[in-house]
Amino acid sequence: MQRLTRRRLIAGLPALGLAPLGAAWAQSAAWQPARPVRVTIPFPAGGTTDSVMRLLAERLSGRWQQQVLVDNKPGAGGNIGASLFARSEPDGHSLLCAPPGPLAINHHLYKTLAYDPRRFVPVTVIANMPNVLVVGPHVPARSLAELVALGRSQPGKLSFASQGNGSTSHLTGVLFQNRAAIDMVHVPYRGSGPALNDMIGGKIDLMFDNLTTTLPFHTARRVHILASATRQRLPTLPDVPTMAEAGLADFESGTWVGLVAPAGTPTAVADAMARDIAEALRQPELVRLFNGLGAEPVGGTPATAASFIRDESAKWKQVIDSANVTAD
Repeated sequence: MQRLTRRRLIAGLPALGLAPLGAAWAQSAAWQPARPVRVTIPFPAGGTTDSVMRLLAERLSGRWQQQVLVDNKPGAGGNIGASLFARSEPDGHSLLCAPPGPLAINHHLYKTLAYDPRRFVPVTVIANMPNVLVVGPHVPARSLAELVALGRSQPGKLSFASQGNGSTSHLTGVLFQNRAAIDMVHVPYRGSGPALNDMIGGKIDLMFDNLTTTLPFHTARRVHILASATRQRLPTLPDVPTMAEAGLADFESGTWVGLVAPAGTPTAVADAMARDIAEALRQPELVRLFNGLGAEPVGGTPATAASFIRDESAKWKQVIDSANVTAD
């Protein structure tokens, strides 16, 4: 199977410096909306995408001197919210903030969609986040080896949650069961929050999830992170091994949060928005808050975002095709 790896975003989207910008940042916005800007998030409140966008929206509201309103429209792996957003006017007052699913994956999974993500106008990539393997408190395994042994001893008994069909957590779970030679039951949810709640309640056994949403529950010992799907150990979890260290070589997976505008949005508007967002993501306080969530601020131009999304789409298509994953 095609190895589930992810090139670091900084290869195509340069990481942002951390120098403070002072009062000038608040006085010289590149984009001045005429009314509140509405950001559709096609997943429930409380997840990674929601958390980072709300932090950014607070800064942009002051920057643009207009409210930046976050509107959660979950369902169908992000397709409901993306479909509603696709009908928006391309005047810079409507944005879609989403993880890879609605932007780079779903059109490879579903036979028909009410929107074409390739027509959206990329604005920027807000952040990237590593994935971690997490198990519920009722699962007796406390290491990757123990989890694999448990799964092999009880074929079809372990269940793994995802943020929805076709999400990176879903595809990473598929890869894991194939690489580990275990049979598991996939249970899709409408985002990380509901899945984690059921995991804590003993209804779901495991999940590959973003560190952003999982870390607080792990710290409170309500769930257990067994490994990180990263090349190196995470600074926030120095005692947690990588998947490779734990026994599955070359196993990497992560996710990201992108921001796009409706088809037809003028290039000048997207460019101006991207410049303001890039400056917001340089603010030390926002960097600190993102890092506290396990997220790395990215930023970049619409052109670099478009190139990155195309590359991600091609990569995930290879994974989907090799594993015969479908969502219909």
